[in-house]
This record gives sequence, structure tokens and C-alpha cells, in this order.
Amino acid sequence: MSSSEEADLLRLEEVFSTTLARTISLILQPLLLADPEPSDPCGKECLRLLQQLHGSAQRLWYVTEQSLLSLRQRLYHPPSKGLETVMLLSNADYVLQAHMEYIKSYTDCVVAQAFQKVSKKRSEFWRSQRKALRQLLSSGSSEGSVGTTMCQALRQPLSQHVQKYVLLLLSLRDTLDENHPAQELVMHAVTLFGNLQSFMGQALDQAVATQALWHSLSSRLRDALCSPAHRLLQDSQDIPVVVTPLRAERVLLFDDSLVLLQGHNIHTFDLKLVWVKPGQDKCVLHILTPEEEISFCTRDPQGQVVWQWKVTQAVCQALCGKKDFPVLGSGRETSVPPECRCVAYTFRREGRLCQATYDGEWCRAKPHGKGTLKWPDGRNHVGTFYQGLEHGFGICLVPQASEDKFDCYKCHWREGRMCEYGICEYGTDEVYKGYFQAGLRHGFGILESVPQAPQPFRYTGHWERGQRSGYGIEDDRDRGERYIGMWQADQRHGPGVVVTQAGVCYQGTFQGDKMAGPGILLCEDDSLYEGTFTRDLTLLGKGKVTFPNGFTLDGSFSSGTDKGLYTQGVLDTAALPPDPSSTRKRQLGLGTFPVESRWQGVYSPFRDFLRLGCPGEQQEALLGFHMQRSRELRKSQEYLCCERTHPEDCVGSMEDTLKELLQHRKPKALQQYLRKALSNSRHPLGQLLRTLMMTFQATYSGIGANKHLQEMAQEEVKQHARELWAAYRGLLKVALQRQGQTLEEENMETRDLQVHGLLLPLILPSFYSELFTLYLLLHEREDGLYSRGITNLSLFPDTKLLEFLDVQKHLWPLKDLKLTSNQRYSLVRDKCFLTATECLQKIITTVHPREKLEILEKTYGEIEATVSRVLGCKYKLPMDDLLPLLIYVVSRARIQHLGAEIHLIRDMMDPVHTGGLHDFLLTALESCYEHIQKEDMRLHHLPGHWDARELW
Repeated sequence: MSSSEEADLLRLEEVFSTTLARTISLILQPLLLADPEPSDPCGKECLRLLQQLHGSAQRLWYVTEQSLLSLRQRLYHPPSKGLETVMLLSNADYVLQAHMEYIKSYTDCVVAQAFQKVSKKRSEFWRSQRKALRQLLSSGSSEGSVGTTMCQALRQPLSQHVQKYVLLLLSLRDTLDENHPAQELVMHAVTLFGNLQSFMGQALDQAVATQALWHSLSSRLRDALCSPAHRLLQDSQDIPVVVTPLRAERVLLFDDSLVLLQGHNIHTFDLKLVWVKPGQDKCVLHILTPEEEISFCTRDPQGQVVWQWKVTQAVCQALCGKKDFPVLGSGRETSVPPECRCVAYTFRREGRLCQATYDGEWCRAKPHGKGTLKWPDGRNHVGTFYQGLEHGFGICLVPQASEDKFDCYKCHWREGRMCEYGICEYGTDEVYKGYFQAGLRHGFGILESVPQAPQPFRYTGHWERGQRSGYGIEDDRDRGERYIGMWQADQRHGPGVVVTQAGVCYQGTFQGDKMAGPGILLCEDDSLYEGTFTRDLTLLGKGKVTFPNGFTLDGSFSSGTDKGLYTQGVLDTAALPPDPSSTRKRQLGLGTFPVESRWQGVYSPFRDFLRLGCPGEQQEALLGFHMQRSRELRKSQEYLCCERTHPEDCVGSMEDTLKELLQHRKPKALQQYLRKALSNSRHPLGQLLRTLMMTFQATYSGIGANKHLQEMAQEEVKQHARELWAAYRGLLKVALQRQGQTLEEENMETRDLQVHGLLLPLILPSFYSELFTLYLLLHEREDGLYSRGITNLSLFPDTKLLEFLDVQKHLWPLKDLKLTSNQRYSLVRDKCFLTATECLQKIITTVHPREKLEILEKTYGEIEATVSRVLGCKYKLPMDDLLPLLIYVVSRARIQHLGAEIHLIRDMMDPVHTGGLHDFLLTALESCYEHIQKEDMRLHHLPGHWDARELW
């Protein structure tokens, strides 16, 4: 930089600094003192604007002084201070910001006419200062009012200063060669201050135009619209437009809003929520807002182009949150506002959203994406929206009249209404977990109250249009009853079974929530009633009672006044005793509720999931999810919503699931894969299994643990295995289709082998507790006889028991008995066939029928191995020798509830074992079980030397 250029720049800064100081002292400080404590709102606003201008002027003076300092250091120490140390170049953005703040403060005062309003309060003083004000102007004179002169005095020095900045910087650029270290800094400063010069002109023009606008409006409109921050960008008086459907008389485009004037009515639209759409007619422009769609019709296409460009650029400027810089349309490419935005808006039009505030993502004037919707009454919805409606996962809170009570809906939504799976926690402390359609409970769902409720209940089953309908289970804990059966229109209707806490069972047809017509009643003592009932399950009318001892009572029944039972009929005491199993083991619900149709509401969503091709984003909506309770929701509501609105995570997880499935199709790998999948609550198969477990527990646990429901439960478990296998096949089909392959057909025989041999053993542990309890209850009497027989046989020493069971003596394993000097063979107990006994005891450590049968086979092998060792050669036991030895081992194993174990194995075993070794051994074990039940009777007929007291 030459010394002349340095001197020019230094002189420029010195002059501007001096002018700024004089402006502050001559104009701004007296303005602040004109009315230091105004009482009216207008005066307070003017004072605020002048204080803001005073602060920005002082900051601009301070920055100018800093620039002067850097120039002096450069001028007086040129070798040590390079050109890049000059503040105007090294920190051009900082200098620019100070100028921008001053321009903003100045134009705010111009728009609000602050100079004119304040100067009137000390008019004599300002008239005396007119000469001093004119000295601040380069021309030295100014026509007009004091306010006008003041405006010019505050604007002109800055405009001239910036203009000279640009000229000096351009001159400096020309003096530097391309490789100079400061070349880039100079180019940057030239661009910044050139843009500032253009922007200043535009900002001043907009401020003047806005100030002039207020004079053209009525006082009422002016008071409503006048704001220092407003800048008029376009007026329909300049380029006329016809507005429909509002029929506005005048349209004003400000930098932050679009205003339509209709008489004394003002329609204001936030530009952040304005979308511009050209019409098919070149003279028409459509303006989209959250609650209005407006059309502008201009006289010619050129007018439409201007309005479209002005509105579009104003929207971009509003979304940026700052004045357009450098200049609107200064030769650059036209900015296009984004279709999707994130803004808050309060709806005003009557309707369901009236007074609601939406804060979130928008697209084309409608809520679209993530957002929060809040009403003044406390309702709020956090979730995803689609074209203005709740769509996807969302959490909705609806406050109740009582304090701190609210309904909480954590659901999937479609077109503004709850749809598919959801969890609803009501202010009454009731909870519903299940499916919805069009905002109503529809499909499978569970509704339950808290245990502490005055009338606690739980319903697990199917719904239709908000009412219980189809197959379902209801617990009435207050009455100690469980209803299992059909529903219609929220009432028990059709075939049904009622189980009571006292062990009484009713089966019949229900109508209008009451039993109607004939039915049966099974009592805890195995008495059976067949006949008609009242609506509250009281015996009434013709019927027949069969007592456990075989007596029958056939006649008419009615209730007495003292709650007793009156009957008139024939008591038959000569009837033969009934088969004990005919009443005691009578099963209910088998033909009444076909197992294939009981839980279609659980299977159907999974089938829909498969039909749609297993979309990951639909997995939770169709298969369900788990969430925290609403008491913890207030602080974590948005977090929960965000966690559930990342569909790409679900999509990726589903993709991985299907890929992994294809890699495990061989038998051993498939078994491991299914075991892992069924135990994973996030896997579709695991999700389905958990829902089926809930239905099973709702039916057969607690009050439902009744022996008359055992076969119903057993066939349900088998049906679940078939459905889960079909579900696996459905997933495999989708996985293969994504690879361009097809799934081969499966015949019924192959399917049955896979269901019983592969899947049933994997899912049985999930249902075993409730299922085995039913077997225990059903075979309680036989197991009681068996237990007494085991107790009696346990009194025998080994050799006496072997002798009692007619085991041939050459098969006795006496070599295994190690005696002390004080013992005899006849005194030793629990030593013979010890390995076989210990092996059989393991049968209760597993739930799988196949593993139980394998343990039985190993037990048989241990018995044969012991006999072969005794005989010194390999020996195959014939049935006549095997049965007494097996009875001996069973009696020593002392397995509890062996009858329940045997029947469960028989019912749930793989059909492939029928007629094979496992079937043979299970039949032998059944024979042992029956023999042991009869041993109690045999012991009572033994000679005296077999008395238990003399066995030793």
C-alpha cells in the first residue's frame, strides 16, 4: 500500500469517527433526554428504539476507533506490520457486523417515525440546532422539517463512508499483485462492503416505503400493523391482484408476513408457513397456508411473476431468520424455500384443531413428519403426522376432570385415528393393550383394571367396533368367576363356560349376558347336573343330577325363599355306579370352541405382516410393542416418540432377520435358529409367541386351572405350534421372494413331522406351567393312590421288595450290595439298580416329551446293563422280567405325580414314536403306574409275616 492510500484511508476513518461522535452528542443524546420517562406506550417504544440506535452508534464508533488504531500502527511501523494486520482487512466481518447493526437500528426508527415524534416534544430546541445538524451533511443545507434533517444527518455520513470504503478497497486491489499475501483478504473485503453498499440502499428504500405506508392506512389498521420490525416489500396498489376466496381489498407483503385487508378485518399469514404454487393460468398464483388456500390473480403474466418472485424470496428470508444479504435478486440464482419446514403454529379456525398449537415439521402447509400438538385444555399428541393428520406412532395425553388424572394413548395412528396396535392407560387405572381400527378397539386386545379396583376385572379376547365380540375370556375377580366363550355387542352371547374359584363349572348357551336354555354343571365333588338354569346360574326347571355314588335325581328344581333348593322328582338309588372317569374327567369346550378359530385375532395381524412383505416400519404396528407406563411419560414423552420414529432401524432389523433365516435351513441349524427367535421379544416369532402365552395364561391360570379344561388346553398348545410353524414358513417365503426364489410346497405329513418333532418341543416350556397344572388336577385321584402305593413299597428292604415283586432271584444284583459286618442282605435299602433309579428321577427335570422318553430309554438301558453284569453276559429282558424290575425302579425313584407326567408325555409326544421303542417303554411305565396303585390293596391281604412292623 502506498503512503498516499494509507493517508486517505486513515483520513477517511478519522473523519467518520469524528462525525459519529458529533452525531451521538448532537442528536442521539438529546433525543434520549427529550422524554426520558414516557408514560404512553408509543413514547416508550420510541425511547427503546432510540436507545438501541444510540448503542449501535457507539459500537460503530468503537469499531471505527479500533480500525484507526490498526491503521496508525501500520503507518508508523511499516516493516513490522504487514497489510494483513489492518483491521478492515483482517477482521472485515467484525467491522461489517457493526455497520449492519447500525443500519437495522436506524431503519427501525425510520419505520416507526421515532425522530419526528420525539423532535416535536422539544421543537424549539431542535429548531435552534438546525444549523448544527446541517453541518453534519455534506451539502451543508437541507430543506424540510427537523425530523427529515435529523434522518439525513444520521444516514448520509454512513452512506458516503461505505461508498468511499469500496472505492479505496478497489484501488488497493488494483495495486497488489496476484501473489501478495493480503490479496485474498482485500478481495473478501471488497465483496463484503460492495454488498453492504447495495443492501444499505435497499434497506433504506424499504424503510421509507414502509413509513409512507402508515400514512395511507386508517388509524385502526395502522395501530394494528405498525411495527418497527416490519418492512414493506410489495403493495397491491402498485401491482394489483384479485384475491379469492377472501376478496381482499389490499394485499401487503412484509418481510415476515403476508397481510390481506378486507374492510376493517386483517388476515395475517406468517411467511414461515406460506407455500407458493403457480397456477395453470399464467396470471394466477396460489398461496397455501395452514388454514387457507388463497389465489392471486394479476392483470398480466408479468404481474404474477413479480408477486411470485417477491413472495418466494420473502419466504426464504423469513425462514433464514435475517434480512436478505447481500440483496434480494441481485443477479444471483433465485432462492427456493424448502417444502419441509419446522415451525410452531396455533390453529384458529373452528374444528378439532381449534386453539391447538402444532410445533414440528410441515410440508405444503400441513403438519407432516414429527411434531407435537397441544390444546389449551391440556390435551397433547406427540408423534408423526401425514398430510395434516396423526399417522404412525404417537402418544396422546387427554386430561381428566380430576387432578393429575389423564388417559394416555400410546398407539399407531392412521389418518387421524388410532389404528393397529396400541397401549392405552386410562385415568380410571384401566389398561388396554391390543388392536384398533378407526379409533375403536378392534381385533385382539386385553382390557384390565388394577387389582385394587372396587370391581377388578380382566378381559382377554376379540373386539369389534369398540365392543367385546367373538371369543374371549373375562375374569370377574369380585365374584371369583372366569367366563370362557363367545361375546356379542359387549355381552356374553353364544356358547360359553363359567369356572368358579370353588371349582364349579358351568357350560351352556348365553344370551344377553345370562345363561339361557339347557346346560351342564360340574361340582368339585364330581356331581353332575344336566338341565336348565336361571340367568344367574341357579338350577331352575327340569334337570337331572348324577351323584358320585351313582344315585340320580331326575325332576324339577327351583330356589326357595331362604336361598335353599327345592326339587320334585325321582331319586334312583339302584342305578349302577358310574365310571369314575365319566364325570370326574369330563372335558368342556372341545366341540364348542373349535381350536382353529379361537385366537384368529392374534394370528391375523401376523398374516397381514407377511402379506405386506414383512415391512420393518410396520412390525410394531402389526405385532405389538412394550412401553413404560404413563406415570413416567410426562418427562420422556418426546423421547419416546423420537425413539419410535426411526423406521430405518426397524427396516434394517427386519432385513437382517430375513437374511439370517435363509442361512439356517438345515435341520440342526433351523432348530437353533427357532430356539433363538422364539426367545427374542423383538423377533416376529418371539412377539407372536409372547402374545399366545398371554392368552394361555389368561385362560388356564388362576381360576381357570380346572381339570375339566385339560384337553381344551392341550389342543390349544398343539394349534399354537401349527400356527407358529406356518408363521415361520411365511417368513421364509418372504425371504426367498426377496431373493427371487420360491418356497417349495409342503405336504401334510412333512408339516406334522416338523410341528411335533421340531416346534412343539421348543414352545412347550412356555405353556408348561399352566398345562402341567391341569394334568395334575385331572389325575389327582390316581396319583394319590400311586403315592400311597409308593409309600407302602418304600417300607420294604431291597431283597424283600424284589421278592414281593416276583423278580427272579438270579436277576438280583446282590454283587452291588456292599455290606458291613453288622448288615445282612435283607436289611439293605435303595442300593439295587441304583443307576437306573437315579436316571429315571431325571424325568422331572425336563419338560420336553422327547427328552422324557429318552430318559426312560436310558433307564431301560441301565436296567439291562445291571442284569447283564449280574449274569455275566449280554441279556435282553423279556416283558415278563422287565415289568417287575421296572416297578422296582419306579418305586425307588419316588417320582411325584407320575400319572400326570405319563399322560402329558402320551398326549404331546411326536407321532413318529407311535409303535416304536419309546411307545413300548411308555406303555410299560403306564403298567407300572397302574400296578403301584393296586399295591395298597395287595398289602392289606398279605400274610402276617409281611406286616410292615416285621419286615426287618
